[in-house]
Amino acid sequence: MADETPQPTAERRPKGWTFLTNHARVLIGIAEEPGIRIRDLAARIGITERATQRIVAELEEAGYLSHVKEGRRNRYLLRPDARLRHPLERDIEIGRFLDLFVGRTSSA
Repeated sequence: MADETPQPTAERRPKGWTFLTNHARVLIGIAEEPGIRIRDLAARIGITERATQRIVAELEEAGYLSHVKEGRRNRYLLRPDARLRHPLERDIEIGRFLDLFVGRTSSA
């Protein structure tokens, strides 16, 4: 069954601040669909492809995810045991965080 969740558009995007950062949104998007293309992830979040590529690179550098090539595409692998960065949340693994949004932390 196809996901019928409405994607954000300029009309539906909230004005002002939101609780989640784009880094969190990228992680959630990858957890939902590990083989997602950067282009599609950027469109889903509502940011540029360049910004999405930069965030993915930062998350990889920080050890939150990695990728493997599958043909011409990437498949992203999450590290659910990696911990959040802020001192107040250092005891929280990203797998637990992602479970709140996607209900799974599988790298497959």
